[in-house]
Amino acid sequence: QVQLVESGGGLVQAGGSLRLSCAASETIFSIGVMGWYRQAPGKQRDWVASITSGGSTNYADAVKGRFTISRDNAKNTVYLQMNSLTVEDTGVYYCKMTVRATNYWGQGTQVTVSS
Repeated sequence: QVQLVESGGGLVQAGGSLRLSCAASETIFSIGVMGWYRQAPGKQRDWVASITSGGSTNYADAVKGRFTISRDNAKNTVYLQMNSLTVEDTGVYYCKMTVRATNYWGQGTQVTVSS
């Protein structure tokens, strides 16, 4: 069974940076589209960024220019570098892997940005 494990969340002051990691248990990671989503308290889960198996990236407008998604297929890991964080970036961050139309989700990691 595919497992995704996120790490790297925590408490940071506004303007600071964090790097999230998501490690997959299966080598099918290399052919999957990876995405990061976030869910603020009382709100729906929103897409943040995604990266294809070939390395093409896309970002939500709210994070464009501040966040960078990347992947290391040799390590079955996807990263989300988050810079210039604001309180609006607070939430639980989830990674998702899509392989052959099947979605796999991690358990999430909390990011809290203080003002």
